[in-house]
Amino acid sequence: MDIRRLGTQGLSVSAQGLGCMGMSEFYAGRDEAESIATIHRALDLGVVFLDTADMYGPFTNEELVGRAIRDRRDEVVLATKFGNMRGPDGAFLGVNGKPEYVRACCEGSLKRLGVDVIDLYYQHRVDKTVPIEETVGAMSELVRAGKVRYLGLSEASPRTIRRAHAVHPISALQTEYSLWTRDPEDDVLPTCRELGIGFVPYSPLGRGFLTGRFRRFEDLPEGDYRRSSPRFQGENFQRNLDLVSKIEEIAREKLCTPAQLALAWLHAQGQDVVPIPGTKKRSRLEENVGALSVVLTADDRRRIDEVAPKGVTAGERYPALAMKALDS
Repeated sequence: MDIRRLGTQGLSVSAQGLGCMGMSEFYAGRDEAESIATIHRALDLGVVFLDTADMYGPFTNEELVGRAIRDRRDEVVLATKFGNMRGPDGAFLGVNGKPEYVRACCEGSLKRLGVDVIDLYYQHRVDKTVPIEETVGAMSELVRAGKVRYLGLSEASPRTIRRAHAVHPISALQTEYSLWTRDPEDDVLPTCRELGIGFVPYSPLGRGFLTGRFRRFEDLPEGDYRRSSPRFQGENFQRNLDLVSKIEEIAREKLCTPAQLALAWLHAQGQDVVPIPGTKKRSRLEENVGALSVVLTADDRRRIDEVAPKGVTAGERYPALAMKALDS
């Protein structure tokens, strides 16, 4: 497994990570035993960069990850997130970046994960009511206290990234980035590179759409949150399926799967880019790891850019209210 560096503070991770969210919520069809086996298989394959958050479950995904790594903590680069408030019943209660909330969340995550220190601690969403300097200031106190090693942000705008980085070095920015979400190329990714911040794409397979497994809206299981995603709705679904068909054609020529092609394209964007495809099955994990063996030529990349240029995707990333809440 290749190793890539995130930021300039010393954080090294596997070239590809594992998103653990779907093991506990949002995607239908969960099996805890298989999820834990998937995490163990990831570690066996050298995929040591694990991503979770307190809100997943809510709260239960950290516990699952903690159980899975209990005897293998030294192998893991563990990332978790705070900031999205949820009640015990799962209700979404908004975003909170207040210093006291930062400290309380960290204590909760450490307990649920069963660890003494979090390797990478992200602010999951930016609280527009609290100056980012106050939030990152509280996060930096956690570093000084030895409870957190490195700091990250998620879905932050260039302006917020700069202000945060001035308070304490930010090692990684996590934002959606894939063949159907190329917006970060405009100013977010360049800002990260200017400041020496690593880039962690989440949903690198378009929430599974880029794998080609969905051919009809009805293919989405009941209760799956993607049923409310604009990109999976109505005419948007068919237009996006046309994009997938073109990706599949190139993948066939490269003797790889569409998922592997989509991940290989992200790997080719730079040594500072580390995607974290999520899965809860060992078979999918192994397929995703296979992307690291796919070599894209300059001509391959040109063809991919032609079929999947920025803005080609139909529909917003999230429903309207969630889009409005994003930092801008």
